[in-house]
Amino acid sequence: MTGRRIGVLGMGTHLPPTVRTNAEVARDAGVTAEWISERTGVLRRHVAGPDEAASDLAAHAVRSAADAAGIDVADIGLLVCATSTPDELGPSTACRVQALIGASGAVALDVSAACSGWLFAAKVAHDWLRGSPEIRYAVVVGVEAYSKFVDPADRGTAVLFADGAAAAVLGPVDGAQGFTHFALGSDGALAGRVLIPAGGSRLPASTATLADRNHCIRMDGRTISRFITDVFPQLITDTLQHGGLDIRDVACVVAHQPNPVLLRRIAADLGVPADRLVVVGDEVGNIGAASAPYALAVAAERHGLQPGDRVLIAVFGAGMTWGSALLTWSGAPAITPVSSFVRSESSSERALL
Repeated sequence: MTGRRIGVLGMGTHLPPTVRTNAEVARDAGVTAEWISERTGVLRRHVAGPDEAASDLAAHAVRSAADAAGIDVADIGLLVCATSTPDELGPSTACRVQALIGASGAVALDVSAACSGWLFAAKVAHDWLRGSPEIRYAVVVGVEAYSKFVDPADRGTAVLFADGAAAAVLGPVDGAQGFTHFALGSDGALAGRVLIPAGGSRLPASTATLADRNHCIRMDGRTISRFITDVFPQLITDTLQHGGLDIRDVACVVAHQPNPVLLRRIAADLGVPADRLVVVGDEVGNIGAASAPYALAVAAERHGLQPGDRVLIAVFGAGMTWGSALLTWSGAPAITPVSSFVRSESSSERALL
């Protein structure tokens, strides 16, 4: 049983219903709505409510994924949550999600690899399932509540980061389906390039950290752009080479969504056909660890993935971290992303955020 193939059995997503438009973000960031769309490609971003934490968003996505896979939450044996915006420093956000959905039989733990987190978590779940035949199903959820940590006046971060969750049920699949390759990496020397400085053991919360807004996301945008420009092509090239594939052998490329303009430009330079690159950052912004699984769910729904289709997954994020995987689709259904059913926030809601 340890040699069994593990793939995706169902996908689920959740976006909080409140939407923050470019016009609203631009007002506080000191730019124009046109500047945001031209520089980033982001058109809107979803924002969690004052009483919503990361676990609340994740629980919705996990339930949807379980429904799509046709399993009961009681059948979940492993629950791995990838997030850089946890409910608390401890316990794990996965334990909060476990309690919310009633998955009492699951082992619950978090993986922290920023925007690469979901793929890192998928690798953990994949290997866990292969080595533990008594566990049939694992759920891997990526979630962020970045709006809680964004400085509205910082145009470099406020225009990009947003909230959302996406989950996948992993389990045994037939034949040549499922994951066939993972490659992960990190470079801690660049850890200070994008981070939330305060709130941990190095810089605990204090009056000074609050006054200096050190609990907000800080990002060296130029360094991050150079990093993505270097690592994204390498991930695509190395993964194709490892699989003995050409880009034409891949049904779609699912990547982290840091900036749609940058993503499209790099992919075009690589020769990735525009209709095979899944881009969702224009609709939802950068939702961190939820970006790649959200894009995978959209690919299943809108691109009509069929059993046997190959998907190339590429991620990169703070740490710095990066990773790639080849996934042969197993026909898993996806719950329709809620971005189709959104509303603008009212002035009273804005006052609470």
